[in-house]
Amino acid sequence: MLVNMNDILLAAKDGGYGVGFFNAVNVEMARAVIETAEELRAPVMVGTAEVLLPTMGLERVAEYLVPMAKKASVPVCVHYDHGLTFEKCMEALKLGFSSVMYDCSTASYEENVEKVAEMVKICHAMGVTVEGELGHVGDNEGAGKLKNPSDYFTDPDTASDFAARTGVDSLAIAVGNAHGDYAFPPQLDFGRIREISEKTNLPLVLHGGSGLSDDDFRKAVRLGVAKVNIFTDIDKAGKSGIEAGIAAGEKSMMCLIPYEIAKMKEVVKEKIVLFGSEGKGNS
Repeated sequence: MLVNMNDILLAAKDGGYGVGFFNAVNVEMARAVIETAEELRAPVMVGTAEVLLPTMGLERVAEYLVPMAKKASVPVCVHYDHGLTFEKCMEALKLGFSSVMYDCSTASYEENVEKVAEMVKICHAMGVTVEGELGHVGDNEGAGKLKNPSDYFTDPDTASDFAARTGVDSLAIAVGNAHGDYAFPPQLDFGRIREISEKTNLPLVLHGGSGLSDDDFRKAVRLGVAKVNIFTDIDKAGKSGIEAGIAAGEKSMMCLIPYEIAKMKEVVKEKIVLFGSEGKGNS
């Protein structure tokens, strides 16, 4: 069933478990996520991000994700992640996405508050939820790599003010996490996660989840993280599945698809079980 973020994350926050958000830039990825969630009776979030739109346009993503979510036997939130422009967020709303992240984290604090509060007002009138970001989660490499990531960590007191003034439904935080592959094991600031959770009372979001250790995930969830973003792990698993199919002698794309999906489902299952959301999608 298609639901919004609050329908999933508020229960996760209260229940002390996490929910995976998986980017799905093709039907095979979407199948791997939703079919695994159904098999494990787990709520799940699935969608795409603005930076991924060159791979698959927003309208095309909506054409397969929204109907699949509606038909699913477990709660599925279709989320537009890291929306960088007002216009693209509005397009996501029109296409049926049930949740959006309006990422204004690189703007000044007051501009971030103003823009996100406006988005919240629009989305809430439509029954759609909003994720904001405070601090800034950079990349592990490339143009988005931060020289001193700790300079951009989320401040707990500022987070409390941001939550009160914007009305966001969840908050993405910067606590030592980063997007993409980690060159070295990350050092998450768990004390900061706890303090932000206590001061905002919001479901917290951990971006850059691929590559963190199981213990990191468990502790972060226990301290208030309710949504964990995963893309790199599932993306690489799909590639390895295709490679396995080729090694097995398959000669067509059609024959490679089952290998691709099977490998991605392994990752999705692993994360759902790790985050503790298995069996939580029955109500």
